[in-house]
Amino acid sequence: MAVPSARPRARRRPLVAALFSALALAATAVPAGAAPTADFAPVPPHNPYAGPDGTATMHGDTGSSDTTPLAGPGAGNLSSKRVALASACPTVLVGSDGHPVVLCTPIFGQVPTVHLLDPADGSSLASLRLTKGSLLGGVYAYLDHEDRLVVVDGSRSLLRVAHRKDASGKWSLSVDRSLSLASAVPADDAVTGLSPDWQGRVWFATGNGVVGLADDRTGQVSTLRLPAGERIANSISTAPEGTAVTSTHATYLLTAGADGTPAIAWRQAYDRGRARKPGLLSWGSGSTPTFLGPKTGTDYVAIVDNADTTVRLKVYRTDGGTEICSIPVLQAAGGPGSENSPIGAGNSVFVAGTYGYPYPALPDGAGPSVPSSADFAGGLTRVDIRPDGTGCATVWDNTLRSAAVPKLSTATNTLHTVVRDPLIPGTRGTGILDPYRYVQIDPETGRVTRSRQVGVGSLYDTLQMAGTVAPDGSYLQGTVTGVLRITAG
Repeated sequence: MAVPSARPRARRRPLVAALFSALALAATAVPAGAAPTADFAPVPPHNPYAGPDGTATMHGDTGSSDTTPLAGPGAGNLSSKRVALASACPTVLVGSDGHPVVLCTPIFGQVPTVHLLDPADGSSLASLRLTKGSLLGGVYAYLDHEDRLVVVDGSRSLLRVAHRKDASGKWSLSVDRSLSLASAVPADDAVTGLSPDWQGRVWFATGNGVVGLADDRTGQVSTLRLPAGERIANSISTAPEGTAVTSTHATYLLTAGADGTPAIAWRQAYDRGRARKPGLLSWGSGSTPTFLGPKTGTDYVAIVDNADTTVRLKVYRTDGGTEICSIPVLQAAGGPGSENSPIGAGNSVFVAGTYGYPYPALPDGAGPSVPSSADFAGGLTRVDIRPDGTGCATVWDNTLRSAAVPKLSTATNTLHTVVRDPLIPGTRGTGILDPYRYVQIDPETGRVTRSRQVGVGSLYDTLQMAGTVAPDGSYLQGTVTGVLRITAG
């Protein structure tokens, strides 16, 4: 998943000036068939240098499984509140103290800003503006084991941002530690993703294909450049076996030697298609690579390619990079494209389609799409890897139009997301008056089991950003104008 950069080329669509009346729309999930009972476990192991599993990264953990051990909104009537921050807020994380830490890009000025939110009502307790640059819209960051936000700002500095309360009860945000990456990241480049390894060092990747390893305790920074022409448009994932990176041409597993120098363990090219597609933000895979597997939780690495007519889920063995399967996904919806990281748990993978999603802006260098535009198709597919690891099979495939990166709760075996319904039921077009619904989905069948409309109009556009389940059961979802807080009871 990615959102528009801080220096978009396309014009932003105007936001609606007021809210509109609610629309009662039926669920659109159409399962392709019944699924066998599955145990959605294990998930990637806890990284000792990251915050709580499920809430430490945009994709839940450093393996980017998009799972959470937290249950989410439980029994009772669902309700939602919009926390207005006048910013697009793609990164919503929660530390061990229960306080949400949000990284946003304001609509006006576009200076990336960190907010500390009140866990009780979502209001901003403190904020800190970062240095503006070509930071990818204030997107990829993570919480470390001390609840500090780790992020690279526009000055190409690796920052650890802490939050504290003084004797008077006032909260503040401040930079605890800073390390310049200017020697490793050229002035015309920017960090797009970062994640810690199991030694406490920070892996990072840049848009122009530099992959690095930084230790802000010692000041050591080492890099590796991918082949010419390969860009990195999404984040990266770390596991005990190494670091997974998907460029616009190939997926890699990288490791580091004793001296901290990155090295390529394996490389697997994929079909990147003939051009960028509508609903994707780069010419290539839209996936942050996902670690998953039935033994260690990191046995495999999964992505979705960018083939022209039908995209495929690609699953590789973490050890050696051998391809397990290459299987078509998102066929029921008919939209060949996904900008979102797959969900991975045990032997199961879930892929959400974004083909045709109307992003209000595009990153620099995105290039034209082919075709130039398309209706938002959506689609959600579940694929299971065979227990013996010899291939994959489709379990179900539906037309649900997820407008966010779904999350799987392993506590309740429930998928959570926000869907974008058409203003006119039965159509596939999009507009500024579209209604948005929070939904819970049965991962066994793909059916929507519960839903609640959260708003109507562009103020509520979730822009294919990831939601996060908080420890108190609330579901926190970034939008183009702030954060939605969805609760029950």
